[in-house]
Amino acid sequence: MRLGRILFCIAVCCGAMTVATVSDSLGGEPVQEARPKVEFSAGMWFSTGATTWAHNASSAGWGNPTSKLTYKDVGTKVIDLTGRFWFSPGIFGRINGGFGDIGGGRMTDDDYLRGQRLISQTTSNVSGNDMYYINADLGGRVNEFANRRGYLDIFGGYQYWHTEYRAVGVNRVVCDSAVLSTCNNALPSPEQTVITNKSNWHSIRVGASTEYRLTRQLSLVGTAALIPLSIIDNKDVHHLRNDLKQNPSISMVGVGIGADADVGVKFMFTPQVGVNVGYRVWWNHAIDGRVTFHGTSSSSQYPLVQFDSLRHGLTASLDLTF
Repeated sequence: MRLGRILFCIAVCCGAMTVATVSDSLGGEPVQEARPKVEFSAGMWFSTGATTWAHNASSAGWGNPTSKLTYKDVGTKVIDLTGRFWFSPGIFGRINGGFGDIGGGRMTDDDYLRGQRLISQTTSNVSGNDMYYINADLGGRVNEFANRRGYLDIFGGYQYWHTEYRAVGVNRVVCDSAVLSTCNNALPSPEQTVITNKSNWHSIRVGASTEYRLTRQLSLVGTAALIPLSIIDNKDVHHLRNDLKQNPSISMVGVGIGADADVGVKFMFTPQVGVNVGYRVWWNHAIDGRVTFHGTSSSSQYPLVQFDSLRHGLTASLDLTF
C-alpha cells in the first residue's frame, strides 16, 4: 500500500507534466516570459511517517529476518523553507530545508528464531526528538508553454534527511519463556527511554518540476524526483542492553534507492504573492547493507535485509517572488 501511494503520486506528477507539454504543443509558438530573480516559499508539511529495519543473523541459528523494528504513525509538523535563485534566464539554483519535532507513534520490536518462530514482541511509544532535511539542486528551464501557460524544468542535486526517534517504555506482547529467561523480568517505567534511533540518508536525486496555469491566478504544480543512489547511515542505542555498548549499540550502513513527489494547486493573489496547497511523499529503500552489533567485549556483523523510510502528508505554503 505504501509503495502504491508513492507510485500514484509520481504518476500524477508525470501526468501533469505530460498534459502541460501536450497543451503547449497545441498552442503554437512559445512566448518567453519575464522571470523573477528570486522566488521564496515558507510553509508547513503536516506529515506522518514510518521507518522499518531488519537484519539476518540466521548464520547464528536465528530466523531471517532475525529482528525487525518498526516505527509507525509518527506524526511531524515540519517548517519548510525554499529559495530559488536565477543565475541566468535558463539556469537556477534551489535550496530547500525543513525541521520539525516528532510527536506520537509506536515502535514494535519483533524477534524470530529459526523457521520464523516469533519468540518476542514488544511495543513502545515514540516520544519527542526531531527531523530535519536539506535539498540542494541545480536546474534549468527546458520548455515554456505557449500563451504564458507555464513551464517545465529539470534539476539534479543532493538530499540529506535526518530522523531521530526515541522509544519510551515497554509493553510485552509475546515472550517465549522456553527460549528467553527474561519473560518475568520487571518492565521499565513508561517514561524511561529504551531505544534511541538516528537515521541519516545521503541521496543524489534527479527530476522535473512543472506548472500549468488554468487561469491567470490558478495553477497546477508538480515535482517528481528519482533517487538512483542513496546511502543510509543508522545508529541505535539500546539503553537497557548491558551486553551492548551505548554509543552506539548497533550501527548500519547501506545503499539504496528512492523517490520524491509533490503535487499541488497554487493561487496567486498578485503577481508577487500566492499560496500553494498540496501533498508530498518521500520514500527511501535500502537494497544492500551491513548491521554491526557493538558488544562490550566484541562485535558481530550481519546482512541488513530491510531499511525503509517513508514520510507523506499535506503541504501548505506562502510563495513570494521578487
